[in-house]
Amino acid sequence: MIRIGQYNTLEVVKMVDFGVFLDGGEDFGNILLPNASVPAGTQLGDKLEVFVYFDSSDEIIATTKQPLATVGEFARLKVVGICGVGAFVDWGLEKDLLVPFSEQRRRLEVGQEIMVRIYTDKASGRIVGSTKFNRFLDKTPANYKVGQEVKVMIAEVSDLGFKAVIEGEHWGLIFKTEAFGKLFPGKKLKAFIKEIRPDGKINLSLQKAGRARVDDLADKILTALARKGGFIPLSDKSSPDEIFKEFRTSKATYKKTIGSLYKQGLIIIERDGIRLNDN
Repeated sequence: MIRIGQYNTLEVVKMVDFGVFLDGGEDFGNILLPNASVPAGTQLGDKLEVFVYFDSSDEIIATTKQPLATVGEFARLKVVGICGVGAFVDWGLEKDLLVPFSEQRRRLEVGQEIMVRIYTDKASGRIVGSTKFNRFLDKTPANYKVGQEVKVMIAEVSDLGFKAVIEGEHWGLIFKTEAFGKLFPGKKLKAFIKEIRPDGKINLSLQKAGRARVDDLADKILTALARKGGFIPLSDKSSPDEIFKEFRTSKATYKKTIGSLYKQGLIIIERDGIRLNDN
């Protein structure tokens, strides 16, 4: 069955001057893949992975271009136009994606970069975008475990910190006091379930909890020291950004970890960095 707004693997059943036709089954018949998207050397019977969507004439069409997101996903997209029914955003395809006025939390303006959830409108069958996320999230019980690693995307910045979409299904929050590195709407990263509150809300951490976090970082530091000739120019006086760039961790955790390694006699802490203790 063809999935509109998703990738499909379809067979080439007809070749014409302006492209090839792919087998869309009984529901959709032959689907055009224009010449601009046809891979060199394509022959009858070949199976191609294509993205299927509606073109500017609302006809089903295929492309080998990759959109910035597919139906069911979130992405940070740029507003490129306004019309009588909504705003258009660039999602990487020839036909821009419509975000209807009814799906805008606030009126959009050309040039804005916004977070959008792509979905199929049940009434029209068309692929559209929405900035109203709540109706798409938290629809299923959160079955995560504390400490579990999850994939998240930063969606909003709030007074408390950064609201993130967990695995495309639930809201989570990274408190400002626990955030490090550059976080912004649209950024994808891994996080860890810190707490599932009685009200169902989920708090996230960018690091593993407690001892496991320190042990992991200790291994990374010792490996890096061995790889770099026994010295790393990062001390407890280095900036948080420098530490995050090298080890993807907070300065507080780095200081705690090198302190532990020093007490174990594994490293020497110098003014401008740390050195492997070979004695």
